[in-house]
Amino acid sequence: MNHSIYGIIAQFSNPEQLLEAVRRARKEGYRRMEAYTPFAVDGLADELECRDDRVPVVVFICGVVGAGLGLFLQYWVSSVDLPLNVGGRPDFSWPSFIPITFEIGILGAAFGALIGMLVMNGLPRPHHPIFDAPGFEAVTRDKFFLCIEAEDPLFDRGKTKEFLETVGPEAVSEVPE
Repeated sequence: MNHSIYGIIAQFSNPEQLLEAVRRARKEGYRRMEAYTPFAVDGLADELECRDDRVPVVVFICGVVGAGLGLFLQYWVSSVDLPLNVGGRPDFSWPSFIPITFEIGILGAAFGALIGMLVMNGLPRPHHPIFDAPGFEAVTRDKFFLCIEAEDPLFDRGKTKEFLETVGPEAVSEVPE
């Protein structure tokens, strides 16, 4: 078979087996892998080392940019474009600009969170190759899956399949691209 594959997937019946398989795969040197479960499994994210801190950075930057633009807009309108003398106050009375600046900063951060999350998760993606894996529909009920992706530097079709068969799965199969 010369066609390309997305990866090799192993099916497990309980979360403990999945966690042990992830540990052994990490020890073996695999880095590009993903686990699929019907519910959250304690410690799985740590074992997969899938922490990603990019979204908070994007949210912070968008919040600061939003607040800066909100403050600049208020300054421009009240001091440059249409300065009005109201009660003898200065044109740029910054304390009165704080609530709007804060609200625009929050709005910018919210948009940054939404757009950053969508872009960094690769969404929208109506179809993923993993959906074509044999038996994968059971992940929504009671099965646990570990997929080692073909992009992993150590990935070798035969050796990876042999390795996954040694970690005690119910089934091991290839995921077509």
